[in-house]
Amino acid sequence: MTAIQPPSARIWWNEPVAKPELIWVTVAFLWGLVMFFTMIWWHGAGKQNLSNEAYRITPEMFMARTEEMIGKYKSGMDEASGMPIVRPPSGSDIYLVGRMWQWYPILELEKDQSYRLHISSLDILHGFSLQPTNINLQIHPGYEMVLTATPDQAGQFAIVCNEFCGIGHHAMVGRVIVK
Repeated sequence: MTAIQPPSARIWWNEPVAKPELIWVTVAFLWGLVMFFTMIWWHGAGKQNLSNEAYRITPEMFMARTEEMIGKYKSGMDEASGMPIVRPPSGSDIYLVGRMWQWYPILELEKDQSYRLHISSLDILHGFSLQPTNINLQIHPGYEMVLTATPDQAGQFAIVCNEFCGIGHHAMVGRVIVK
């Protein structure tokens, strides 16, 4: 029996495995191990995957925390959308709510300062995509995603929902302003 031709005997599992086939199975197995451990190594060394936390929370509790943060750190109102602009101090916990069809509130952050960003949905699944950076998260209702954010560029950044969430999905855009 060879790796190219079918076995001549009907009970093929009792036949010895051909050397070329054994070599290919071994190479494929070793390559799979290399790829597996490279993914684990690249998570830390490549700095492309977010190391975030997720916790269960009720939408009402998350909204209360968001409103408390807005009450403490509100710096103004956006005239176009009527949404509050929040300027929290560096190192603080900041909250961002995804709901049909908006990201609430507008965040104004300082460049090169770290923040703990808490994100949750009040209604259905939303996608959090910070443009033009490559940060993408799925935001589920009943869970808060927590990540440490340190903006290293000044400017205005758009938050886009990249999970279809209904008829107003195309207009679900939020803002982060970094000064």
